[in-house]
Amino acid sequence: MFKIGCHVSIAGGYKKAVEDALWAGGNTFQYFTRNPRGGSSKELNHKDLEDFKRIYKDNNFFPLFAHAPYTMNLSSDKEDVRSFAKNVLNEDLIKISKLPESYLVFHPGSHVGQGAEKGTELILDALNEVISQENETFILLEGMSGKGTEIGGSFEELNNIIQGIKNNKMIGVCLDTCHLYSAGYDIKNDLEGVISEFDKIIGLEKLKGIHINDSKVPFASKKDRHEVLGEGTLGLDTFINIINHPLLKDLIFNLETPNELDGYKKEIELLKKRYRY
Repeated sequence: MFKIGCHVSIAGGYKKAVEDALWAGGNTFQYFTRNPRGGSSKELNHKDLEDFKRIYKDNNFFPLFAHAPYTMNLSSDKEDVRSFAKNVLNEDLIKISKLPESYLVFHPGSHVGQGAEKGTELILDALNEVISQENETFILLEGMSGKGTEIGGSFEELNNIIQGIKNNKMIGVCLDTCHLYSAGYDIKNDLEGVISEFDKIIGLEKLKGIHINDSKVPFASKKDRHEVLGEGTLGLDTFINIINHPLLKDLIFNLETPNELDGYKKEIELLKKRYRY
């Protein structure tokens, strides 16, 4: 079955979020665990949560993507920023454990000039402190475009983090089509080669989901600029090939294109028509 959704807001509650995803034609969705620029997260409302769980179950939803805020930087050179990031990770893992199955997705971090090796060391220090052997929530490192001092713009950098986590059985990867292309992985002209490289370096068993986004910028530009499907440098055929690839077709796909809900609905309808399984 095609597992497709989009990014929706939980500002109106989880029940409203799952209803919005359903209206758009999705059977999964992504949401920010709190304001994407940081801040505290809302307490769970029991009635809202029960209604959400019922709709989720009745409509056979697949695991959700719970996206951590952009301000969560485990590799910062500032101790207070790293402390905030660890607190966010802790809080989100506790909250997600009370929801239907969700994967926690986060950007690995930015080393802010310290170098990738030092930044990775700080990320690992934090993750090894937070992730216990009892953790049952998949934590997904998002592949990045490689802009500035981002960590995670290459498969090698992602694998260095995965291998350095002591309790890594619940650690996976979420790739982003815009980020991949901008980072220099030519999924438009050499999808097979990119998949093979990922499998060789990380292992396809670690790939749990994909953000579906076209790109406003050229190949290998190291910039993160999402575009609606078919209107960017990747082009619609790239996404048709991705969702129908035998090694990718069963993954969870979520749209992060610059759209409102009605735009997502059109894109989901378009992809469903072109999904061949």
